[in-house]
Amino acid sequence: MKKNIIAMNASIMIGLGSILAAPSVYAESISNLEKQKESIQEKRSGVESNISETEKKIDNLQDKQMTAEDQIAAIEAKIAESAKKIDAKNAEITQTKKEIEALKEEIKVLKERIAKRNEVLKERALSFQETGGDVNYLEVLFGSSSFGDLVDRVGAVATIAEADRDILKQHELDKKDLEEKQKAVETKLASLEVAKAELLEIQKQQKQQKQEKDALVKKLKQQTEKHEHEKMGLEEEKANLAAQEKAIKSAISLEHQRLAELEAARKKAAAEAKKRAEQAAAQAASQASQATETKKQSTSSGYSAKSNSSSSSSQSSSNVSQAPAVSSGTFTRPSAGYVSSTMGERWNKQHAGIDIAASGTVPVVAAADGVVSRSYFSSSYGNVVFVTHSIGGQQWTTVYAHLSSRQVGEGAVVAKGQQVGIMGNTGHSFGQHLHFELHKGPWNYSKSNAVNPLNYINI
Repeated sequence: MKKNIIAMNASIMIGLGSILAAPSVYAESISNLEKQKESIQEKRSGVESNISETEKKIDNLQDKQMTAEDQIAAIEAKIAESAKKIDAKNAEITQTKKEIEALKEEIKVLKERIAKRNEVLKERALSFQETGGDVNYLEVLFGSSSFGDLVDRVGAVATIAEADRDILKQHELDKKDLEEKQKAVETKLASLEVAKAELLEIQKQQKQQKQEKDALVKKLKQQTEKHEHEKMGLEEEKANLAAQEKAIKSAISLEHQRLAELEAARKKAAAEAKKRAEQAAAQAASQASQATETKKQSTSSGYSAKSNSSSSSSQSSSNVSQAPAVSSGTFTRPSAGYVSSTMGERWNKQHAGIDIAASGTVPVVAAADGVVSRSYFSSSYGNVVFVTHSIGGQQWTTVYAHLSSRQVGEGAVVAKGQQVGIMGNTGHSFGQHLHFELHKGPWNYSKSNAVNPLNYINI
């Protein structure tokens, strides 16, 4: 009997000891959560700084783009001005060519006139050679019949001689005029062609400058789009960090609540232990009766526990009939189906998780106990749920993406195996599946904390 009492008191003290030890475990968990919260706050501050730097880069790029576009507009104005000047030169060249054509006609007439004069002069020279020159004129003079006739003949001879001199003079003037006109139009045409060539070269350089500025603007736009995309990712990361911080605060609150409940349980257990010790001492005289009563209570308690366990198991089985069974270990399988894509390189990008595909209405469950840090619609993830977990002092984040619907909101506390949504095909998705990510630490835009879920979950 005494041995039984000692054994019972030892059992009570062991149970009490385990309860008394629990607060330190919870306190350590709270300390770890506080550290995680501080870490998230630091990362959030860093992300905000990165957003600010990215915004400065975007502003700088946009300023450069505006400057380049202004320069392009100025160059285009110069190109237009050069085009006008080229058109004007083309018009002058066309007009000069018309003048050349007209001059050709004049030259043709002049050449015919010169040819005729050459014939007259040849005849004069031939006559002069055959008659000895002045003899002709003497014969004309001495052949006069009267003085009046002589006067007339002297006037005629003078007129003929003067005409010969005029022909020679005009002949020289026409030749000189022809040469000057030819030289003038040729010089003018050559000058216009040179001016046009210079304008075309200037226009070519201006177009080259415009092409360079266009290429610069294109490059600046691409860089701006890249930084804007980075900014969007950083803002999403900032929102996730804020949600995770909120989830960690909620978890800390829950830990404090559990600690308070544990303290109350500890006091109650201590009081019950003391009471049982007193009852054991008082009933020492009736050991046989007490042993029988204890056996009955133990049998009744065992049956009740078995019944409750069976009922709970049946209810649990009923609740997860369409979901995968909750497995032992840190994480459980998030949904039924087969792995259609693993973690790694895909489409020249890093696939930061695994894809689980199945048809029909497929429940998606939390892989571990945690707090929902985000529940929203993303252009890439579609309907997505983020859950923050604190396991053994380590923060984890799980992501459930492309859901057809979400069944939990931000701040909700979820248990391992609890349904969070239905598998779907929303966001950037090609067919019904669950995109599942596991991050050892908080989620970030670069997904540097992502680990392969297949190393932690048996699927």
